[in-house]
Amino acid sequence: MEFDMVLIEILLPLNDNSAMPFPTSLFRDLQQQLAEKFGGVTTFMRSPAHGLWDDGSGVTHHDEMVLFEVMAEALDAPFWQTLKGKLADDFDQNDVVVRATEITRL
Repeated sequence: MEFDMVLIEILLPLNDNSAMPFPTSLFRDLQQQLAEKFGGVTTFMRSPAHGLWDDGSGVTHHDEMVLFEVMAEALDAPFWQTLKGKLADDFDQNDVVVRATEITRL
């Protein structure tokens, strides 16, 4: 089976490290940017994903995250690397998960 598209997923925290919600404008602006560039975007915000992670010191942290999904015909790695860095700055994160998976539309 041949892959014909790439699914790009972005996971972003709903709240900062002080548990204060990020401004909705940050999410809206990203949604608009992705919709304009790729012709569509799916955003899962009403039921945030819950994540646990260990910072290496044995302390477990909890995050509520939103998920953005984009389907593209090809992976534009430089675009996504630049966006990832901008999102890390905008959301005051050490890292932002941006992942790509080859998919076949049925």
